[in-house]
Amino acid sequence: MTGRNVLILMSDEHLREAAGCYGGQVLTPNLDKLAAKGTRFTRAVTPSPICVPARASLATGRYVHDIGFWSNAQPYDGSVKGWGHRLIDEGHRVVSIGKLHYRSTDDDNGFDEEIIPLHVRNGIGWVRGLLGRDGSAWNNAAHFAEEIGPGLCDYNRYDMRVGEETCRWLRDEAPKTGDKPWVLYASFVTPHYPLIVPQEFYDLYPLDRVDPPRLNAPDERPRHPVVQAMHRFMNYDDFFDDHTRLVAKASYLGLCSFLDDQIGKVLAALEASGQADNTLILYSSDHGELAGNHGLWTKCVMYEEAAAIPMLATGPGIPEGRISDDPVSLIDVHQTVLEATGLGLSDDDANLPGRSLIGIANGERHGRTLLSEYHDGGSITGMFMIRMGRWKYTAYPGYAPELYDLEADPFEANDLGESPEHQAIRAQCDVALRTVVDPDDANRRAFADQAQRIAELGGREGILATEDFDQSPVPL
Repeated sequence: MTGRNVLILMSDEHLREAAGCYGGQVLTPNLDKLAAKGTRFTRAVTPSPICVPARASLATGRYVHDIGFWSNAQPYDGSVKGWGHRLIDEGHRVVSIGKLHYRSTDDDNGFDEEIIPLHVRNGIGWVRGLLGRDGSAWNNAAHFAEEIGPGLCDYNRYDMRVGEETCRWLRDEAPKTGDKPWVLYASFVTPHYPLIVPQEFYDLYPLDRVDPPRLNAPDERPRHPVVQAMHRFMNYDDFFDDHTRLVAKASYLGLCSFLDDQIGKVLAALEASGQADNTLILYSSDHGELAGNHGLWTKCVMYEEAAAIPMLATGPGIPEGRISDDPVSLIDVHQTVLEATGLGLSDDDANLPGRSLIGIANGERHGRTLLSEYHDGGSITGMFMIRMGRWKYTAYPGYAPELYDLEADPFEANDLGESPEHQAIRAQCDVALRTVVDPDDANRRAFADQAQRIAELGGREGILATEDFDQSPVPL
């Protein structure tokens, strides 16, 4: 066999600091072992801090503004080809198990088999978010604070099934793949809310040992008008008190440990299959989780808790125990998989913004300006975030930017977006951003496409007549 197999382990909404290998007080022994055996990337970022756009970028190696899957109501449909399509065309077996969050299995999504896939609801997705772009309220956030604590929910059951099916595939199907490397994409929905977790994992985090969310007091919360609009739209924190806020955070940490347990079972199955020595393992998440910090929950903004992601790589060709601070992104999965399997890059692939994580793990430094963007519910304008050294800059077309010095202010408590002393830094950051995207043009295109989608769905009245929901149902 030329090349290596690739096992991609994905989670949903994993806060980077909620892993032991990233310094968190969270019990994730299996992820910690992956980090110790391979390379841990400290500056990984999502292309978009919400599920559907981030996963479309992962599938294609392209930014959201390039492919136009702007929101959770504009799901990936396979029309923009990615690494999976390339591999299938060359005779490789490419299989998914678990959450994809695309439009439908009926589309050509770049997998020759989708096992228990979780796609957007009814092939349409979360359309209520389209209405929130005008600054209106959503008014369906109370459930978030009610669905917390120990128990067993559909998402828990689903992830157990994802783990079982992944172990089965590695045991029974991987040996049948022939002389070309396979790619298996195993995608868990944990630790995405509801914040309900099996009792044994909830018990790992007694409430008297759980730190309350930081920057949560009213006078500590964001003052930027775009972020305040997001808080009004997704006002989850309004329904917590000091006690239930701790229960929710303990539940979230327990879900991270539950996820780690499922990953441990998959890694054991890979070892038992006899193919671990010829398999590149990638672990990452589609985006992070705010976990009450800044008075916010879930994602959908550009604070580090939402936009930064864990990313680990281990296997043949990956240095052991290495820590890389070169910027990386989910868009890099495209080049990484094509290199690992031995297929290599076409001319079109070489023109994409991603770079192989294998080379970066081995010391290559690109120092790229990587973008994260958001165009979904609650955003009264687009959000476009980059990092430039110690500086983190977010442009909001029509509004002042945000600027943070992450060395002096790692928790982003002091916005320098209108500081006279930092005018020159903001100008430099804006120039760097515009080498990746024209934020004004992308913002116009996003709003225009979404206005068209609203019209297709019967306008505001048609959307309001649809069933409201906040979580995609699992295929059980």
